[in-house]
Amino acid sequence: MPRIQRLSPVAALWVALAVAPALAQDVDPTSFYEVSTAGSTAQVKAGQSGTFVLAIKTKGGSHVSEDAPLKLELKGNQVTPAKEKLTREDSVAKKPSGAQFVDPRFEVPFTAGAAGKGSVDAKLTFFICTEKLCAKQQKTISVPVEVQ
Repeated sequence: MPRIQRLSPVAALWVALAVAPALAQDVDPTSFYEVSTAGSTAQVKAGQSGTFVLAIKTKGGSHVSEDAPLKLELKGNQVTPAKEKLTREDSVAKKPSGAQFVDPRFEVPFTAGAAGKGSVDAKLTFFICTEKLCAKQQKTISVPVEVQ
């Protein structure tokens, strides 16, 4: 009798990624999520602290893959982020009891430098998945910060 083996989650992800380009032609993966910076500090006094907030909100039965890498790289102009390289483990969002997935949310403190127009610049990389596809997403985001 032949043995049937299950695919590990990582192997299943690789299979999904191999098939995703063909399926992704029919659906725009960006329609399955929104990236928000609501709650980020827009004005701060020189030498004081603020917070950069970035949240991925999934829609339509999609989820951010927990098996594929999620990276957030930050750089500041007139501000210095407390951490420049973040991963899923740095997300402040916790999975609710009984939930299968959680939408990642990052809250990163920063310190303001000299007065002037500044920004927190972010490069976000993650995989958005549905039952039919898993597609790599890359977003570049800039949040203006006025340092007084």
